Amino acid sequence: MDDIHHPDRALVDAVLANRPGAFERLVHTHQRLCWHLILRMVRDPEDARELCQDTFLRVHQCLHQYRGECALKSWIGRVAYHLALRHLQRKRLPLAGTHDDDGVALVENIGDGFDLEAACADAEMLHHLHEAIETLPPLQRTLLTLYHLEELSIPDIAEITGLPVGTIKSHLFRSRLRVRDALATRTGVAA
Repeated sequence: MDDIHHPDRALVDAVLANRPGAFERLVHTHQRLCWHLILRMVRDPEDARELCQDTFLRVHQCLHQYRGECALKSWIGRVAYHLALRHLQRKRLPLAGTHDDDGVALVENIGDGFDLEAACADAEMLHHLHEAIETLPPLQRTLLTLYHLEELSIPDIAEITGLPVGTIKSHLFRSRLRVRDALATRTGVAA
C-alpha cells in the first residue's frame, strides 16, 4: 500500500476492529463531502439528510470491501453519488440537462479565465453565485461542487462518479459558462 492511502487504511482498520470513536471519526472526516455531493444532486435537505445517513450506513456495512485502491474519500463519495443517483432515478428526475449541446467537443482545458472565487468576493455576489449554481442540472451542480467547493481533482471526481475525465471536463466547462452567463444576467456585469 502506498503512503498516500496509509491514514485511510489505519482509519478503516480501526473501524473494522470496532475501536471506540473510529466510525464517528470516519463520519466526521467525510460528512461534508457526502452532504455537498448529495445535496447538490437532490436539492431537498430532508432527502439529502436521509441519503447521507444511508451512505454512512452502507459504508459501515461494506467497509470490509474497501481495498485501498483509491482514497477513502473517493470510495465514500462513490457510495454517496450512487445512492443519490438511484434516488433521482426512482423519482424519475434527469441527471443531466436536456438542453445540453450534443455537439460540444470535449474540452481538455477547463480554464476559461473565469475565476469563481473572485466572482463571489462579496456576499451579494455569493448569493447570486449560489442561485446560478442551483439552476444547473444535478450532474453539473454536483461536478462543479466537487471541483470548486470540495477542491477534488478531476481524477478523484472520475473515481467517485465513474464518468470519463473528458466528460467531467466538458461538464465543468459548460457549467462554468452557464454560471458566468447567469451571473451576468443577474448582476448586469459581464463576467
